[in-house]
Amino acid sequence: MKWIAATAVSTILALHNTMPDHLSINFKEQTVANVERQEYEQPVWPLVDQAKLDSLMKSLVPVVYKQPENARFGNSGAIIPEVIGYTLDEERFAELFYGFMYGEGSPAVEVPRRALYPRVDSEILAPLREKAIGYYVTYYNSRNQSRSHNIHLAAKAIDNTVVFPGETFSFNETVGIRTREKGYMQAPVIVRGELSEGIGGGICQVSSTLFNAIDRAGLQIVHRYSHSRHVPYVPSGRDATVSWGGPDFAFRNPYNQPVLLRTFSGQGRVQITVYSSEMIEFYPREVPGVSKPKRMPDEIRLETNAESGDQLQPPS
Repeated sequence: MKWIAATAVSTILALHNTMPDHLSINFKEQTVANVERQEYEQPVWPLVDQAKLDSLMKSLVPVVYKQPENARFGNSGAIIPEVIGYTLDEERFAELFYGFMYGEGSPAVEVPRRALYPRVDSEILAPLREKAIGYYVTYYNSRNQSRSHNIHLAAKAIDNTVVFPGETFSFNETVGIRTREKGYMQAPVIVRGELSEGIGGGICQVSSTLFNAIDRAGLQIVHRYSHSRHVPYVPSGRDATVSWGGPDFAFRNPYNQPVLLRTFSGQGRVQITVYSSEMIEFYPREVPGVSKPKRMPDEIRLETNAESGDQLQPPS
């Protein structure tokens, strides 16, 4: 067996003189990386520095990555089709790279990609607008521009979300961190019982509206926390406070069909509807509604900033 191994190594070394020393890595007719053979060689089998190869592949991922996009309903109600995404095909790239290093491949390669398919395509989405199983609306003062803006951003972030059977939805994970970089503005919040200013004030009205729509649809509430003070946009005890790094609102879909969240924010109201297919067997719950007040105060200071130490109470 030793002579076989020796012969293989001798053959590789003999080929070494005819191997190209330089590899061009291209993507869409542009060179995105250059490789010098000696930088990746090592004196023992497999003759390739795997750590350096892994680092090279990691650097190529953002070059070729394209995020998949779910199918969604547009403003007109028509379905906007899904978009397939792409990432680096690491297995295929490694094959091409080894071919270069061992003298079997080309001195120039195109970065190989593999498809990333979205979770929600048009076929899944189409039947989910057939049956409304939950609905809720709350009202706010549209003259408070900062708070209205934050409400709109948070509502938009959860619009068109599909929650599959057995899946758990997290408000914080879906909406993400609320920062100036993401467009959120300073708006009034409650900190330790005192009125203050904070980034993202207003989003708790969205999470509270969502909670009531979800509860009406009979979905399973996983996490919900109430503000330490009453908020006037929902009946007492019917709110759901959220804070990045703090309390979250989460629910699970216990049904055998996916559910779709559709949101609207504008003209002083937040409206959330939960849809599913006609095949769903659901068990709605009675949830008190809220009437639009005849007069909204000039500024509604309602939100809880849990990260600043406000006391949170789990609902009884």
